Amino acid sequence: MENQMIEKESEYRAVLISADTGEFDAELSIKELEELAQTAGVETVFYSIQKRPAYDSATCVGAGRLEEIAENVKSMDVNLAIFDCELTANQTRNIENILDVQVIDRTTLILDIFAQRALTKEGRIQVELAQNKYRLAHLAGRGVEMSRLGGGIGTRGPGESKLETDRRHIRTRIETLTEQLKKLEKRRELHRARRKKDNILTGAIVGYTNVGKSTLLNALTDAGVLAENKLFATLDITSRMLELPDGRSIMLVDTVGLIRRLPHQLVEAFKSTLEEAASADIIINIIDISAEDGLEQADVTDSLLNDLGCADIPKIRVFNKADKLENAENIPHDNKTVIISAKNKTGFDSLLECIAKNLPETAVRRKFLIPYDKTAVVGAIRNEGKIFSEEYTPEGTLIDALVDVKQLYLVEGYAIDA
Repeated sequence: MENQMIEKESEYRAVLISADTGEFDAELSIKELEELAQTAGVETVFYSIQKRPAYDSATCVGAGRLEEIAENVKSMDVNLAIFDCELTANQTRNIENILDVQVIDRTTLILDIFAQRALTKEGRIQVELAQNKYRLAHLAGRGVEMSRLGGGIGTRGPGESKLETDRRHIRTRIETLTEQLKKLEKRRELHRARRKKDNILTGAIVGYTNVGKSTLLNALTDAGVLAENKLFATLDITSRMLELPDGRSIMLVDTVGLIRRLPHQLVEAFKSTLEEAASADIIINIIDISAEDGLEQADVTDSLLNDLGCADIPKIRVFNKADKLENAENIPHDNKTVIISAKNKTGFDSLLECIAKNLPETAVRRKFLIPYDKTAVVGAIRNEGKIFSEEYTPEGTLIDALVDVKQLYLVEGYAIDA
């Protein structure tokens, strides 16, 4: 089937092409591909989906369908074809010969977006490493045709203005980037270890791309993170401290957005970023409640998190964008689910209570009456915990305190009813 899209000004005018083999919902996936293209600055002119029992080994979709598309490509002034799957080098070459325009696949498009949006040194290294590994795997049989990619979609890469086709050069670059990334990962591991040593609780904000993770972090902590209505608006980690209703503090960490069929090169490239979730004390899965496939997106996130070894970490689901729905409060939820609007800053009290209740019990807040001959206990709690109020009474020092579970033995027998 083919469908016409709304036209607008753009340097790239693309046709989106998909072979529907029944592996996934092709209509839903190509709509997502259109969003990805828009994020990369590409205008989608039309798309084409062909139902097939399997991918054509030479041209992905049938050669006859490609000939039909080629006619529309020429008449509609299209200069780019994007396939909603991963193409081999030979397939790309064959398709380019028929369509006579630049051809890229879903992975190349996502890599291009990542290259545009990575801001930190680690993010840029991760993107360039993934790009070079992908290009190395697709050099076979391409030769001089690779020059057609020099300076357009799929070649935006930090540190290099155009693709080097020499395999030896790319392998050397991969080795250099890998070493740089290992050093940065080691530094991140040290930071994580220090947080654990200092008993700093961490909560990883995860979820599908464009569900409002950065908007939520900004609203809760004034983090100032870029928040756009685009896919992959945030690629770099931002972390901010936040106080919970029970007095404990938690470091919230914003992570890269996930997506259906996330290319394995990107999962591998951003593993150190996603590992923030694997080392978190709680995972906060943000879901766009207004999206038709919101629950499916949440399942994609859960599946990827389980692959990263996060199955045993406490998780809560946060249904965001309630402002886009009528009667959102009627949506079923439990003690591990909360409904909010990050944009309107509603539901935050329930969210913070939900986080506190589902975090592992690391500290207890109570009132204690400490005898005056045990003043050292008050000092120990002050050093390792938090004292909210302190009152001197005839019987001793009355404190309202947050006591680390490791220190509870110090106050055994001194707790009083609030």
